[in-house]
Amino acid sequence: MPYLTYPFGPDGSGRTGNTEDKAIRVRNLLQAVLFTVPGERVMRPEFGSGVPDMLFDGNSEALETAADFLIRTAVQRYLSDVLVLEDLTITRDEGVLEINVTYALVGEEDRQIETFVRGVG
Repeated sequence: MPYLTYPFGPDGSGRTGNTEDKAIRVRNLLQAVLFTVPGERVMRPEFGSGVPDMLFDGNSEALETAADFLIRTAVQRYLSDVLVLEDLTITRDEGVLEINVTYALVGEEDRQIETFVRGVG
């Protein structure tokens, strides 16, 4: 079954981009949840985790705790039917945010690890 790619757009042939790979689909879903700011989507204003806003905040333990909570809550809320979140680590350094997510697909035992990196600018 083909799934739309993220970010949405055409493939090389001018058709809508899609993938049959379940791992790519789940990575795309995680990326959408992590890097969508609440209020960005018109029909789902609460969707997202708010991570992009955190790139401009100063480093602190309180911010890391808040980011961890926001991400875990968003992933649980929007992707609990697809994956089980097992571990999450957030590293911030010099305007670069790195998020490591360890998860298992629902009904499967194999763990997957995805790393997302975003920088300012």
